[in-house]
Amino acid sequence: MMKRGLLLCVCQGTCPSFHKMDIFEVLNSLRREGIFDWVGLHPQLCSDDGDKYLKELLRGAEIDQLYVAGCDPTMQKKMYRDAFEAVGFPKEKHIGVEIRNMDTQQAIEAIKKAVEEHK
Repeated sequence: MMKRGLLLCVCQGTCPSFHKMDIFEVLNSLRREGIFDWVGLHPQLCSDDGDKYLKELLRGAEIDQLYVAGCDPTMQKKMYRDAFEAVGFPKEKHIGVEIRNMDTQQAIEAIKKAVEEHK
């Protein structure tokens, strides 16, 4: 059975591109459906403390796929590279999902679509 985790990163919650979305409903909806083994929220993973958070979370983590829903997936790969390398987390296990400027239901659907594409 594939183990999946989901992190929602919300640009500090102040970025206008997240204002149409109920982030807690996104997390709860996906959690209730059992699509992910765990879900989490971080205000800004690209910050220094975001790096620390990723390192702590992923050090020795037994997880097959880490989905990060937030900004552009290409930017995510660059921003999280050091944290992944520091703890030996294979970057191929990271799947970025763009959810900026979406409402709650659009974000849920975008994340579900990403899971379907990576089964």
